[in-house]
Amino acid sequence: MKQDRILIIGAGGQIGAVLTESLRTAHGTDNVVATDLRDPGPQNGPTQVLDALDMQALGEAVQHWGINQIYHLAAILSATGEKDPMRAWDINMRSLFNVLEVGRQAGLAKIYFPSSIAVFGREAAHYQTPQHEVLIPETVYGISKVAGENWANYYFRRYGLDVRSLRYPGIIGYQSMPGGGTTDYAVDIYHYAVKKQHFECFLGPETSLPMLYMPDAIRATLGLMEAPADRLTVRTSYNLAGMSFTPAEIAASIQQQAPGFTISYKPDFRQAIADSWPASIDDSAARHDWGWKPEYDLDAMTKDMLLHLEQQYRS
Repeated sequence: MKQDRILIIGAGGQIGAVLTESLRTAHGTDNVVATDLRDPGPQNGPTQVLDALDMQALGEAVQHWGINQIYHLAAILSATGEKDPMRAWDINMRSLFNVLEVGRQAGLAKIYFPSSIAVFGREAAHYQTPQHEVLIPETVYGISKVAGENWANYYFRRYGLDVRSLRYPGIIGYQSMPGGGTTDYAVDIYHYAVKKQHFECFLGPETSLPMLYMPDAIRATLGLMEAPADRLTVRTSYNLAGMSFTPAEIAASIQQQAPGFTISYKPDFRQAIADSWPASIDDSAARHDWGWKPEYDLDAMTKDMLLHLEQQYRS
């Protein structure tokens, strides 16, 4: 069987950095090429500076490294995207089109494209949002993800290109700092707790949002990509869920481990974005089709986050 050769776009991002390590463990260090707009620095495997907006450079990289899979993780996220919507649309969509076209022309085996709960708007069911729900997003990030899902489905049905996708909820991890998303408070809050600083939250205390701990996000991504193609019934993007909680609930979970931690609330423009998103997600299609099941709940995540961050700040 031919060895998989994987190109990761956006390897320096929140998910990309962790996913790169996991893919190198699974497929071999030399078989995973980490690319980003900037030099990712010393790594234990091949790297390349690559702009996904340059289709020619992307095609040349695929040919040079003998790539047969692309994980396209680069994107402008929700809160950052609202500051310059046209730039966010241009970057998110042009980069995806380039990946899909290069994938089609090169006959790649698989492409991974992450979507988001940002595809849902206030017209969607707020609780246990189903897989096949109305998609009327209220951010340019969400609009680009809905368009991306439909293009992924198109390339699968029209050209047979095996494009796979997950609708990530908020991703929480200790490995990197927040990247401009509306759910990023749930990463920041742990850093403040470890530094024994007061945290001011940009969402209200009762704003419930779906979240996922990084180890579960990586397991879900690898699980989907390893699943047999004939088991997959969704070719837009699979709903994915881990846990749902509010800022008040995550603060209470932290206070169990760090009783002196304090929090206050000052909602800003991100509150309106959060209010348009679901409070919980129905991911039964993912559970049925390829056996998805999360391992972490809120308290287990809090314990693990604080442990690792305390180690980081001590070193």
